[in-house]
Amino acid sequence: MEQFAEILIAALIVIGGTFGLIGSYGLVKLPDPMTRLHAPTKAATVGVGSVLVASILWFAIYGEHDSWHELLIILFIFLTAPITGLMIAKSHIHRSWRWNELPTPAPDDNWATCAPDREAGTAAKSEDQGQPG
Repeated sequence: MEQFAEILIAALIVIGGTFGLIGSYGLVKLPDPMTRLHAPTKAATVGVGSVLVASILWFAIYGEHDSWHELLIILFIFLTAPITGLMIAKSHIHRSWRWNELPTPAPDDNWATCAPDREAGTAAKSEDQGQPG
């Protein structure tokens, strides 16, 4: 049983390191900020999460006492990494567009931050579709 636990813990650490390596490589090599943003957020959630699970298992099996601090860290990372990615993406959208020269959004465009009057256009379109011709 202990040998299986050692293999599982080692595999989780290797998986975490692999995701960290792939995430840092993607951060450097991907072409624009919006695609670059995806790599480190996935590396943070999956990579760091697997290393923390390995730490929980190690302390549960080999440590003198259980360590549950890692669960709080995992919860914090899983809550903050996607929100941080969203905020960075929105700031990139707001920085890259000139608000006085906004292009007209396409009918199937779903970006809520593209045009201030976007909701009025979708409400009118949905009312037109509901009436029989």
